[in-house]
Amino acid sequence: MSDSSLPRSYSLDWAYAYGEPPVSGLFRRTPEDFQVVENLGFELTGQGEHVYLHIEKRGENTDWLARQIARLAGVQNHDVGYAGLKDRHAVTRQWFSVYFPKGTEPDWSELEADTIRILAVTRHSQKLRRGAHQSNHFCIRLHELSGDLAALSERLQQVTAGVPNYFGLQRFGHDGNNLAEANRILVDGGRIANRQKRGMMLSAARSYLFNQVLSERIKAASWTGALEGDVTTAEGEGTGPLWGRGRALVSGACLALENRVLGDLAAWCDGLEHVGLSQERRPLLLVPQQFGSTLEGSSLEVTFSLPPGTYATAVLREISQLVEVKSPS
Repeated sequence: MSDSSLPRSYSLDWAYAYGEPPVSGLFRRTPEDFQVVENLGFELTGQGEHVYLHIEKRGENTDWLARQIARLAGVQNHDVGYAGLKDRHAVTRQWFSVYFPKGTEPDWSELEADTIRILAVTRHSQKLRRGAHQSNHFCIRLHELSGDLAALSERLQQVTAGVPNYFGLQRFGHDGNNLAEANRILVDGGRIANRQKRGMMLSAARSYLFNQVLSERIKAASWTGALEGDVTTAEGEGTGPLWGRGRALVSGACLALENRVLGDLAAWCDGLEHVGLSQERRPLLLVPQQFGSTLEGSSLEVTFSLPPGTYATAVLREISQLVEVKSPS
């Protein structure tokens, strides 16, 4: 999963919790091999100033679809809300909100195409904001598995106990290009006029620092518990840094480890402290809920639910080496 073209400090080859996966398999052979269903976790009232559209899309970008909705409704892009970006190379079901307090609604069916279906239309009193949903449910198929299939059952059982809560590789751009851009902003003083793109690069840097710390905690066998001076979750599990301004939230052995791991990237840490972000913490352990698996021949189907802000690939990378074959459709 690493790329030899990246500088060594940008290596994307992080530690596995249970050792290298026992098998490898084709990933995303078709969009149907990666299915996501968004669970809002709250009831829509059927009344209010915001139209809610439940949409199934195949191979389409969430942000692009939001812009098409705004165009059809004749509203500004910021009047359209969604809870989270969903994978493009997938079949996903998610909600969009449209601020539409008065007037005649457009014919929402005009959005429909071979890759887009309107599943439901209702109303609610509030805009749908990022991270407002309760969970995402995944159904993912891997094909042409090879390797030690006999060891797969044990590995699947291990995964149910939890996996490292890594940020997914998509966070870092193609070949890690977002990290090079982040370095240009944070170290070289480069500028990006597009605020959304700039935010994406800064998030990539933050995510990379977190993954570096988590990988080291795995190597030190301290990722499922708390170190001295750690900030813990309600379940008593350890956390890692989302860097920003303010005094460190950890101390003692935890702070010493993080300072050691991030020493070579101190310029990134310093830069992130000066762009308005505040210190935060993120759990190191990610426990997939409702986990299930079915192995048929050389194909494996896994199902599980994850909270917002976490990545299905964090689960998959512990199960199998992923040979991605994205469909052109």
